[in-house]
Amino acid sequence: MQVAIVSDTICPWCYIGKRRFERAHAGRPADLAVEWRPFQLNPDMPAEGVDRQRYMVAKFGSEERVAEIFGMIEQAGEAEGIRFAFDRIARTPNTVDSHRLIAFAGERGVQDEVVEALFRRYFEQAEDIGDGAVLARAGADGGLDEDEVRRFLAGTGGVDEVRQESEAASRTGISGVPCFIFEGRYAVTGAQEPDIFERVFELAASGNVGVGSEAAPSPPRAG
Repeated sequence: MQVAIVSDTICPWCYIGKRRFERAHAGRPADLAVEWRPFQLNPDMPAEGVDRQRYMVAKFGSEERVAEIFGMIEQAGEAEGIRFAFDRIARTPNTVDSHRLIAFAGERGVQDEVVEALFRRYFEQAEDIGDGAVLARAGADGGLDEDEVRRFLAGTGGVDEVRQESEAASRTGISGVPCFIFEGRYAVTGAQEPDIFERVFELAASGNVGVGSEAAPSPPRAG
């Protein structure tokens, strides 16, 4: 079964969604091919990123609203074994290079492992995944050669592809992530509970063409 996951590496709901998707798939046959595809929540983000707290206050209106939103996310994360370190994250990075790394990892068969490493380093270790050295270490965490990753990131390969694919996702109607696309036909938007994913696994396995998608409301965009 083919599943494309459209996500951004600074989206906390994408990390939570990954955990819930994995729980839904646990115990099922292993014939699952997952591909991570890029989406930029902040396509105009400066290359060097921005101060996270100021950015979030500007986005959500007040420090109180930011605390409310991310407190809810922390609770959801705890239920999935994720310990978000929002209070220690200093910058919101540009995510082009992290998506380039994910594509690079996909060519070498370790894409899911690298995605996991990026989420963990950014959300739990409060590291700047816009920084090349951090990205290289995340690549090594996922099974890539760290020096090879450094050389790749020093170039511009994949930059245009990331931007074009993110823009294409927006044109198809994707406005929030994560978005899980099963067999190119059934879509689950948002970090839904495992039972939603389980229903769509069944639909996709049955090949029922009478149902176009299984979508539920998305959580607030917090990237």
